[in-house]
Amino acid sequence: MIIAERKQWIKFGIMLALWLAFIIWLKSWLGLIVVPFIFDIYITKKIRWTWWRKSKNRAFVAVMSWVDAIVFSLIAVYFVNDYFIQNYVIPTSSLEKSLLVGDYLFVSKISYGPRVPQTPLHMPLTQHTLPIVNTKSYLEYPKWDYKRVKGFGNVKLNDIVVFNFPAGDTVVTSLPANDIYSICYQAGKGISNPINMEGMDAAHERIVFDYYYNLGRKYIDEHSQDYGKVIYRPVDRRENYVKRCVGLPGQTLQVKNRIIYLDGKANKEPDNVQYRYLVKVNSVITDDLAHDLGISQEDLSYFSPQDMTYNIPLTKKAKDALAKRKDIVKSISDFNNDDTEGLYPLNKVTGWSADNYGPIWIPKKGKTINLTLDNLPLYERAIHAYEGNKLEVKDGKIYINGVQTGKYKFKMDYYWMMGDNRHNSADSRYWGFVPEDHIVGKPIFVWISLDPDRKLFDGKIRWNRIFSLVDNIK
Repeated sequence: MIIAERKQWIKFGIMLALWLAFIIWLKSWLGLIVVPFIFDIYITKKIRWTWWRKSKNRAFVAVMSWVDAIVFSLIAVYFVNDYFIQNYVIPTSSLEKSLLVGDYLFVSKISYGPRVPQTPLHMPLTQHTLPIVNTKSYLEYPKWDYKRVKGFGNVKLNDIVVFNFPAGDTVVTSLPANDIYSICYQAGKGISNPINMEGMDAAHERIVFDYYYNLGRKYIDEHSQDYGKVIYRPVDRRENYVKRCVGLPGQTLQVKNRIIYLDGKANKEPDNVQYRYLVKVNSVITDDLAHDLGISQEDLSYFSPQDMTYNIPLTKKAKDALAKRKDIVKSISDFNNDDTEGLYPLNKVTGWSADNYGPIWIPKKGKTINLTLDNLPLYERAIHAYEGNKLEVKDGKIYINGVQTGKYKFKMDYYWMMGDNRHNSADSRYWGFVPEDHIVGKPIFVWISLDPDRKLFDGKIRWNRIFSLVDNIK
């Protein structure tokens, strides 16, 4: 016969209800194996969970008390971090001036629905590498398939979104911030004789690009002393990025003269969008003036003393304010980013640039496209790397999982992400679509903001940004 106090049954009932609600939300009855342990903790107490408390060694009891508290905290953090809220700090200027370097964000995972961890056995508060010891922070097995729990909504146009770096499936350990596709193409081109592809058809272009890639990959494998190891990272262990969603599944996106068009209609730009400008000056821009205009030290570093010209990213407001300083500024002119190098797709001659890009159709779950050698470079990474199919081209024909085909039906939704600092942002223009299984969550508010250019007692803390809602940053 089980003897327990009323208080014990109440505590057990509350914890059981919370746990059952959690596993129903997850739609995972595997969680029922925890119920007997909850019952034992509050009712039967057969397992001596705190056996160490009966020790006569006070030092041992003190140490175990700390261990117990740390273990409990790590378990709590594990669930909170994986399913509810995650902290994120803005490391680069790609979203300035909407989000600033040094903004610390609370990222809601329930806004879009949290992913069930694909690598469930991992150390909380780490992404992929343990500090100091420099080893993996997760175990490769067990490895679960992608599953997303129902959240409050879906990714909307112009949402700021945290996601896993889509081109980070394979990583060169000495260059973890660079995707291996770019590295291989660059290495292959660098060590081969240049091939003029002007006038080539899609089939011959592919032969050349495949040659570059395979040559580069072989070179990297043979020069591990320079590049390090080539490793694979599961989806949820890839680097976290934050950008603005400027294109939704099923839309056709094009950038024309900097402006984003969706299905032929211009999309509203964020209020704080930045572009680079060539600013000719009579004298250098002082730190105080830069701070007043929201210009960072990083921005000021692009300065040519020979002709006294800055190449600075500016919002419209900052540009207009700077133009009024006739005592410092001679002229401000547009900087056109016509660079075509490194743009997605890397294995196709498109003639696109960062300011004039596309059109490109964004894949939508359940939609089927006609595949040709001409459009295959746009979608092969999604078909192969993200949706796990074997893709081959033989004798000018496309084979998926060994079957010749001219069509493909997408299994996931995809998104187009870009930074608000348009001329200083590594985004979808360089690594393509972001699959839905890479979506981490939605930033809710800035809980603290630290200016890297200021000292502690000289404006280090941006008090005006604390607890600012990200949704109010347009």
